[in-house]
Amino acid sequence: MVMHAKVSTLLLRNVPLFSMLPEDQLTLLTKVVGRQSYSRGATIIAAGDVTDSLYVVISGKLKVNIGDSTGREIILTTLGPGEYFGEMVPIEDSARSASVIALEPGELLVLSKHEFRKCLQDNFEMAMTMLRCAVQRLREADRKIGRLALMDVYGRVAASLLDMSETIDGQHVITRKIVKTEMADTLGASREMVTRVMKDLQARGFIEVRGDSTYLRDNIASIGGIRNGM
Repeated sequence: MVMHAKVSTLLLRNVPLFSMLPEDQLTLLTKVVGRQSYSRGATIIAAGDVTDSLYVVISGKLKVNIGDSTGREIILTTLGPGEYFGEMVPIEDSARSASVIALEPGELLVLSKHEFRKCLQDNFEMAMTMLRCAVQRLREADRKIGRLALMDVYGRVAASLLDMSETIDGQHVITRKIVKTEMADTLGASREMVTRVMKDLQARGFIEVRGDSTYLRDNIASIGGIRNGM
């Protein structure tokens, strides 16, 4: 990664995590926050590393994944602008259980453990924001574990599509191109299986693909138990 010039208060103000801080605290932060760029495929954190910083995504996209000795991986989540990782560093010094790898080029803000802890001590609302995010991530992890344990591939694909969608004019729509390799790694399935399920869902009228957008029919939420002998 490449270190850049100092960070401005305007940049920090546009980061949701820091947006509630008063101007004097933002000014102090500009003196201790680093700004780093990364290239596609760069490993920001490797599983087993002991990190001592908070990382906030300014631009780009990263994946958080775990893997085994055979090279198989499961994507736990993806991170985009405004999201962060390494938030447990003020609490524990244990090795990271997952890796963070860049899916596309971008930039990060980097704040050391000491300065991060000081921010939390000086700002209750920031600490509460991080606590709410931690609770949300735990709930999401519980949901994913439940899907892997209880749902077939159809159910997992359907639930993932609903998660990626947004409501536009009363309809669930995914407005970006779906990367099936990423979906497969997230769901613990093969890319070929995900591709076959997606084609079958489209043939049955559960989804409609128009260009890079995917439109979900209301009945897609009912297919969690569908099996197709695949």
